Amino acid sequence: MIENIVINAVYALAIAVVAFIFANWAKSAIMRLPKRNENFDPTLAGFFGSLAKYAILAFAAIAILGRFGIETTSLAALFAAAGLAIGLALQGTLGHLAAGVLLVFFRPIKVGDFVQIAGESGTVKAVSLFNTELATPDNVQIIVPNGDVFSSAIVNYSAHPTRRVDMVFGVSYDSDLKKAETILNDLIKADSRIHSDPEPFVKVTNLGDSSVDFTVRAWADAADYWDIKFEFTRAVKDAFDAGGIDIPFPTSIEISKAA
Repeated sequence: MIENIVINAVYALAIAVVAFIFANWAKSAIMRLPKRNENFDPTLAGFFGSLAKYAILAFAAIAILGRFGIETTSLAALFAAAGLAIGLALQGTLGHLAAGVLLVFFRPIKVGDFVQIAGESGTVKAVSLFNTELATPDNVQIIVPNGDVFSSAIVNYSAHPTRRVDMVFGVSYDSDLKKAETILNDLIKADSRIHSDPEPFVKVTNLGDSSVDFTVRAWADAADYWDIKFEFTRAVKDAFDAGGIDIPFPTSIEISKAA
């Protein structure tokens, strides 16, 4: 009797050691896949790596219990009942887990994307099974539960390789509109980051209280979006000053009626 227990204990120890070594090797191998293939998402690698590790350990646990003569089918029924009870108690947490699995598989966002989710904006740093980590432009960490991510609208500014830069510039009513339009078009042609297809849009779109408003719409690589927006605005101010085009201050006109 004691001899059988010792033998089973040795087998169980051997199974456990081999299982731990193989489980960690499998997880590491899967985690290295993104380095070999850039199309393999790191988030997906982390998920499959953890899944493989715990699946191997689960099979090892069943094998060890079998060595000691424990009926695994009855144990499985017990675990199922316990799992149901735990699931009912942790509905919210399991909801975040389910949302995390869906985010990992469908990948509406990935690491490095600049997104707006659940009212928060930032660069995606990590997508785990329970939450998504963002970093704001000033490097503040934001942790958003995955249930909130999946149940809200996701705005992904990095999903497409190009973006349209929309800008509005107002000039005074006394300014030469044709000259102002020419200046804007010349600045667009001089900026190599702005795409010629689709063709840039420069038109008068509004007659305001104190200005005639030009709308400029230009397509560019998504990575150049903010640089173009800031630098083009500065270039327009300098070019308007050099060309004698006035940018008026907002004014209000009050009209009073004589009694």
